[in-house]
Amino acid sequence: MRILGITGYSGSGKTTLLEQLLPWLAEQGLTVSVVKQTHHDVDLDQPGKDSWRHREAGAQEVMLVSDRRWALLAELREQPRPPLSELLAHMSQVDLVLLEGFKHESVDMIEVYRPSLGKPLLQPANPHIIAVATDFVGLTVDVAVLDINNIPQIGQFVMEVARQV
Repeated sequence: MRILGITGYSGSGKTTLLEQLLPWLAEQGLTVSVVKQTHHDVDLDQPGKDSWRHREAGAQEVMLVSDRRWALLAELREQPRPPLSELLAHMSQVDLVLLEGFKHESVDMIEVYRPSLGKPLLQPANPHIIAVATDFVGLTVDVAVLDINNIPQIGQFVMEVARQV
């Protein structure tokens, strides 16, 4: 299973890029999963619901299952977040896992860069960035520069990376 990060500052367009890229990759026959890092509390439950009550009562994990999807909720309870490798072990085997966020992981990444945000490039300080997807014409960096509005171009790049297992 190949892993590729999509990273950049908040508001740079990581989620929008993934929304556009995922259908394109699926059309090419790739199976893809996404792991999204968030700095906010994640709670898929609602207070008072049975699964919430189970977690509140002390269950380490609660699985929600319906005819359309399932989700596994795990409580960390003062424990640090598990390493990425442990989190990925819970996922089904696919051709490619795309990470959204995870700036500090040691995996190949595409940086989403928009100079209009007023933030500096993460590349070259982050040696794991192998490409920059941007709307800035004329960007000069030591890695591939991809047009953020050209999904087939980015998709082809992602597929080349995915083949390098």
